Amino acid sequence: MKKTILLVMLLGVSIFAIAQKPYNRLSFDINGGFNKPMGPLTGGYLSPTLNIGHIDLGGRYMVNQYFGFAGNLGFGSFSEVKDVSPEFKTNYLNLSLRGVWNIGRSLSFESFTKRFTVLGEFGAGAGYIKSEDRIIPDFDPDYVYSFNSSLKGLYSLSNRISLQGTISMIVNGRQRFTFDGNDFNQIGRPLLPEIPYVHATATWWTGTIGLNFYLGKNETHADWFIEADKYATKEELASNINEIKDMLKDSDGDGIPDYLDAEPNTPEGARVDSRGTTIDSDSDGIPDHLDKCPFLPGPSSTNGCPVEKIIEEVDYFKKAINDGYVNIYYGFDSATPLDYSSNSAGYVANFMKRNPGVSVEIQGYADELGPEDYNIKLSEKRAKTIYDLLVSSGVDASRLSFKGYGEDTSVDKASADARQMARRASFEIK
Repeated sequence: MKKTILLVMLLGVSIFAIAQKPYNRLSFDINGGFNKPMGPLTGGYLSPTLNIGHIDLGGRYMVNQYFGFAGNLGFGSFSEVKDVSPEFKTNYLNLSLRGVWNIGRSLSFESFTKRFTVLGEFGAGAGYIKSEDRIIPDFDPDYVYSFNSSLKGLYSLSNRISLQGTISMIVNGRQRFTFDGNDFNQIGRPLLPEIPYVHATATWWTGTIGLNFYLGKNETHADWFIEADKYATKEELASNINEIKDMLKDSDGDGIPDYLDAEPNTPEGARVDSRGTTIDSDSDGIPDHLDKCPFLPGPSSTNGCPVEKIIEEVDYFKKAINDGYVNIYYGFDSATPLDYSSNSAGYVANFMKRNPGVSVEIQGYADELGPEDYNIKLSEKRAKTIYDLLVSSGVDASRLSFKGYGEDTSVDKASADARQMARRASFEIK
């Protein structure tokens, strides 16, 4: 017995010497409880359903938080049902090596509890049984091999101790005598003194409760280890949400969040580009929102308009369209203009009022995401929105037309920025 325990301890020390992880791997446990020999038993002999008299000593090494190995030493005795069965007492010992599966971690028990997990174990072992009142009193113990399986429930009491409940089933092989020792576990009665080993089996159960002790320098054991960033605390989630809210603030109301805004103090009503910078379409030093003639360069004394009478305004407007300055943009799957681009409709309305002989077609476009038929309808809705906006601003409907041209295939549909440029309404002078 002492040699067996020493062997288990040496095995544990050797395993512990292997390279460490961010969690502890080694543990040992001690458990006590019940046993039940299911069969074979001699006719008339009975054992209690829950016979107190079993002790388990175990050591376990986890390769990771999911799988590992365990060594187990179990010993105790079987006895009769008092006042019902003839008396008997059979001592036994079972030593086994098992593979371990942390079922709780594999099934993500931590999503609803971090203090309970289940381990499954299966392996093989060897041992002996010997009855004190056996049919052959002076015969050697019955040496057997065994297949062992266990289901363990662990409840964490601290980082170093957990409560352990175990149910195990053991199947012995080459067991020559019944559990009570009063008959042979084989067909026919063998000739004495030679009792041959036969491939007869016997099955017994144990149910125990005890403590599991964790060893190592890390804070937690593999049984309970959770990836650091897999589950955030409430405080971490609140902090992250606040950071996102801060990033999405738009202090100057130009439609560009502060974290992307190169000009965070844009004046109210100013047209800005995708970086939040105020646009000066004609490069005359007067931003468009202050420029009475945003597409014609002029001095500040005339509010950005040329000093001489404007006679080529139509040509400049056409040039502005060809250069892509006068467009109205939309969000994904939306027919509502984005705030930062809706001012373009006002510029078109002012131009048409100053040039009553001009007619304009409003052309709607969509990106290449989604069905083509759907995108044609979406692009027409976008054009119709601007048509209604211009009519409501005082432009005669007879001078306006609109049409949906569907998908703009001239841009790279793999680029989010390019797809944004495709979601637009443009203008063409007729």
